[in-house]
Amino acid sequence: MVASLDGFIAKMDNSVSWLESTDHYEPGITLSDGEIATFLQGIDCYVMGSRTYEHALKLGWPYGEVPVIVLSSRALSSERKNVRFFSGDLKVLVEDQLKPQYHNIWMAGGAKLTKSFILHDLADRIIVSIMPVILGDGIPFFDFIGQERRLHLSDVKAYEDGMVELSYQFLRTGKS
Repeated sequence: MVASLDGFIAKMDNSVSWLESTDHYEPGITLSDGEIATFLQGIDCYVMGSRTYEHALKLGWPYGEVPVIVLSSRALSSERKNVRFFSGDLKVLVEDQLKPQYHNIWMAGGAKLTKSFILHDLADRIIVSIMPVILGDGIPFFDFIGQERRLHLSDVKAYEDGMVELSYQFLRTGKS
């Protein structure tokens, strides 16, 4: 997830033009196209909400032919063979259908989907990228989750464009 410093993932009109940073942090790293491609090749399957899906279609579908599961209670359709829609128990989808088939399942979505993954204890890690901008208002990254969750900081990266990436592993609570 990419967020502004004040915790928003999009402006109120869903625009994300603020993701383009003009900042320059000299010691920051820059990823090559090859490094990005290698990272993306490691993702076996994407799970996303319907709004993220619709937004991705407008932006030019960055997911290629990787299997994509779109969570929606609305009747949506796709001409893409790698996209299927799911409405039902998220835990059943992930634990029974996806985990036996895929090694690296990547959740791409907003606050509602993130909250569902956290509440159902389905996330192994979370990567938050903070852009060097304060939006003032917008769509929040997290809304009221209603439970405390402990995390372990596993990595921090600072990029040349001023973005900071924080990688956390979820510490298991022992509940199922």
